[in-house]
Amino acid sequence: MNFKTDLPQIAALRNRVEETVGFQMKTHNDFVMLVDFIERQLKEHMSETTLERVWGYSTRGYDTVSMRTLSVLARLVNANDWDSFCQMLRNEDQKESEIFTANSILSTNLTVGTRLRIGWQPDRLITVKYLGDNRFEAETTENSSIKPGDSFSCMQFQKGRELYMDMFQRANETSTPDPNARYVVGQRNGLTTLEVLA
Repeated sequence: MNFKTDLPQIAALRNRVEETVGFQMKTHNDFVMLVDFIERQLKEHMSETTLERVWGYSTRGYDTVSMRTLSVLARLVNANDWDSFCQMLRNEDQKESEIFTANSILSTNLTVGTRLRIGWQPDRLITVKYLGDNRFEAETTENSSIKPGDSFSCMQFQKGRELYMDMFQRANETSTPDPNARYVVGQRNGLTTLEVLA
């Protein structure tokens, strides 16, 4: 039986394998080293081209991988086989979805000219002014690569969650904001400061 390599369980397996061996699979030589690691740890032989399929590194366009390959890799990360690895993922406490209450600010509830102070680790702090139509402009910034005059679109700010700034535009850019230009802050710990100033 073969599985598509874009399954979330396979993505989790890739991450666990890289954590186990202590390096990321980025080059052909990395896969050669992984072959050696598997042979030493499990006494199993796998070709580097087979392993490259798991990471989508194959130049032949393969997008599936066998259960045997997945089971060998699962054993490398202390599961009995592929099925038990998937069960282990289901049993873990790390949830990828949740219902939560949040200290949040919706741009639809703001009036033009309202100012917000937002901050994130380690010491970033900026004040932004609402321009209307979900658009904000930075007024003051501390310890951030965001500069006064930079602008972005945002529909919602949530304390404790990362902030995605859409259509991000530097102050010196005069063209129409690029709809694909995004900037994210607070990726690890989310916003630590969120307050309405006026």
